[in-house]
Amino acid sequence: MFEYVKKSLLTGVGMALRSKGEMKDLAEEFAKSTQMSQTEAREFLDECQQKYEDARSKLDKRLEKAVENILRKLDLPTRSDIQTLNKRIDDLVNKIENKS
Repeated sequence: MFEYVKKSLLTGVGMALRSKGEMKDLAEEFAKSTQMSQTEAREFLDECQQKYEDARSKLDKRLEKAVENILRKLDLPTRSDIQTLNKRIDDLVNKIENKS
């Protein structure tokens, strides 16, 4: 039963949307209510923090990918497109100045 509750607590998008402080408080409260030893509570809290960071990272990557897809569909230039154009303009300006 404990493992089931623990896994439920650690999964889902809701965890990624909570603040780090909320996750720590929730894990500490859970550890107290289940009467974990201090070592178990520390391990559980560490695991919660790691799962939080992993979920947050995955969410960030998904959001970044979604934004990239939206920009591509809108046919807006990316930063690298603009940098490439700026470099080409600089090269052309240098060629024109060197011919003068």
